[in-house]
Amino acid sequence: MLGILAGLKQEARLAKRCFPDAKVALSHACEAGAQRALSALLDAGVTELLSFGCSGALDMALPPGSVQVAEYVHLDGEHCRTDPALSARFGAAQAAVRGGILHSPVMVGTAAEKAALFSRTGCHAVDMESGLVARSGLPFAVLRVICDDAGRDLPPAANEGLKDGQVHVPALLGSILRHPFQIGALMGLGRDATRAHGAMAHFLQGLPIARG
Repeated sequence: MLGILAGLKQEARLAKRCFPDAKVALSHACEAGAQRALSALLDAGVTELLSFGCSGALDMALPPGSVQVAEYVHLDGEHCRTDPALSARFGAAQAAVRGGILHSPVMVGTAAEKAALFSRTGCHAVDMESGLVARSGLPFAVLRVICDDAGRDLPPAANEGLKDGQVHVPALLGSILRHPFQIGALMGLGRDATRAHGAMAHFLQGLPIARG
């Protein structure tokens, strides 16, 4: 049985629609939440895992909407290889990006941080769930889509405006009041998030194992 670990509610909804027979758990975009979600999947008896959803680009060449089926997860200085057969099922041959994805326990928010991590690890992207999946002991794959590019600093509301895995309007408005300069960046991030979600939905439509 497939278990899917996603970060945000929008990602989880897409996963449930396309993989209705899978168990889907939500990290709420935090490490503690990811650990709880993974434990729930393991307790449910899943036999293979997919890390699914959005990621942040570390490679300046990758625009939002680039789909990655990673060959390995970089975690604590080690490369944890994904399962080749499982990666093939999730479109490795069709993905625009292969290579590595970096696990980070915290959100990587600035262009300078992204550039340093790309230089140090060579990973194309970063997320907050794949490392836990990689350390589960089960066969796993990583299917991610770039949501923000490597050359941009994330606005404060990208972190402050989330609650329980989705945009929380009071928190978002509070962040905007504290940092009004970020409105333009937030609008750009929203456009890129829409582009990423559409790119992933289109990619999944081409997979024979996906429905919806």
